[in-house]
Amino acid sequence: MSDKHSIKIRQIEAYAFRIEFGEAFVPLMTDEPEPIGGGTGPSPEQVLIAAVSNCLCASLAFALGKYRQEGGGVSAEAIGRVARNAEGRLRLVGIEVDIALGASAESMDRLDRVLAQFEQFCTVSESVKAGVPVAVAVRDGQGNRLK
Repeated sequence: MSDKHSIKIRQIEAYAFRIEFGEAFVPLMTDEPEPIGGGTGPSPEQVLIAAVSNCLCASLAFALGKYRQEGGGVSAEAIGRVARNAEGRLRLVGIEVDIALGASAESMDRLDRVLAQFEQFCTVSESVKAGVPVAVAVRDGQGNRLK
């Protein structure tokens, strides 16, 4: 079974975009950092880093619950590394996620099981690691497909 997740995105100006996740959620404003954009919101790279990190934290929380371990809360800091590829284009070449539990390891007798599995539960990081195919279509103002 395949779930679909959809968004709507609209250019506000230059590199600033409004992303809508449905009526129940507040839209997210994104922008490229200065000097390219205005820096009025997180960049697309930051949104991807946040998605990977959020999913890993949620997966760890899930695994802790599965094994009835009290983790004392989950938090993370993440860094995305950007570099130029062989063609000179900027690419996200790595994401480092540093996750912290609020409780001590000694207080969790099944922590080894949690740590052995939690990454496998993360849809986003496992998809990014594998390389997600992306299909792209471009249409003009009349709906004609250009690409």
